[in-house]
Amino acid sequence: MTEMETNNSGRPVRSGEELDWVALDAVLKRVIPGLAGDPVISQFPGGNSNLTYRLQYASDDLVVRRPPFGTKARSAHSMIREYRIMSGLKPVYPAVPDTLYYTDDETIIGSEFYVMRKVDGAVIKHVLPPEWKMDPAACRRFCIQFWEKLIALHQVDCSAAGLADFGRPIGYVERQVLGWNGRYEKVITPDVDRFSAVQHWLVDHMPPDSGRKSILHGDYRIDNVILDHDEPHDILAVLDWEISALGDPLMDLGNSLAYWMQEDDPVDLRALSMQPSMAPGMLTRAEILQRYEEKTGIDTSDFGFYRVFGYWRVAVILQQIYYRYFNGQTSDPRFAGFGQAVQSLGEHCQRLIDS
Repeated sequence: MTEMETNNSGRPVRSGEELDWVALDAVLKRVIPGLAGDPVISQFPGGNSNLTYRLQYASDDLVVRRPPFGTKARSAHSMIREYRIMSGLKPVYPAVPDTLYYTDDETIIGSEFYVMRKVDGAVIKHVLPPEWKMDPAACRRFCIQFWEKLIALHQVDCSAAGLADFGRPIGYVERQVLGWNGRYEKVITPDVDRFSAVQHWLVDHMPPDSGRKSILHGDYRIDNVILDHDEPHDILAVLDWEISALGDPLMDLGNSLAYWMQEDDPVDLRALSMQPSMAPGMLTRAEILQRYEEKTGIDTSDFGFYRVFGYWRVAVILQQIYYRYFNGQTSDPRFAGFGQAVQSLGEHCQRLIDS
């Protein structure tokens, strides 16, 4: 299990995920000044859906993002949303990469795609790198900085970023609940439950519109940030903005906390941990909620709906990916166990509701 990757950790392109490199190279040389020669091409191994490639030229180091091959939910893999949000945020929220080019011309590589400049740094996976020698105090400092970046995002003035029309905050919660329920219904496989009771509970317990209009990341996790090699508490860039939106920030917080496991969680939930949230010194979910409330002034005392929704949304995301694996649209072995993960998450949602 990889503990840390530099984002120089490109690997050979996976079979079946090659692009038309000649056509792509020609376009990049036309739109980005100074490119010359043949690029060194590799693929980043991280991520479960969108595909990320590195094209290293002598004069520049580029990252290309495109949706996955096969059937997909377009709204869940929108390249233009990711490109636009980063471009708008850069002047007011610097922790995003430089964006260079976007096109919806699918004749080039078979899909829309965008290009950004690579940010050198470290990406943490499942555990904190031992060579960083992070004691509990250092872990706590890192954890606070990680959550501060989300808090700062939620406090960005969307008008100042030119993103006031980026989404429809009114009705956001309802659209999310109905949307994710609907997506799940379209990708059910015979080996997972329908979880109708969870879906109905979410519909019946939706909070009213809060009137808040924050920029939401949509998938804020430790492995979606790039850290400074020399000062690992510093977050250089936040990645994976393709499902960002405007809406109630508590929805975004609930989504992020669904990835945040802790030692007193059920065994089957802890088995799904994808980030080092249980390292000694890390904040608990309760401490994160308290800190969030102190920094933003938003009441987090009634968080039950957001917590259940967060876990359910992760379940649907994994089921969308598993559906492609189950139906032979991808052979990536990482996805083989996603069906059982969906089952565990759905059962945990029901436990939370019952309690």
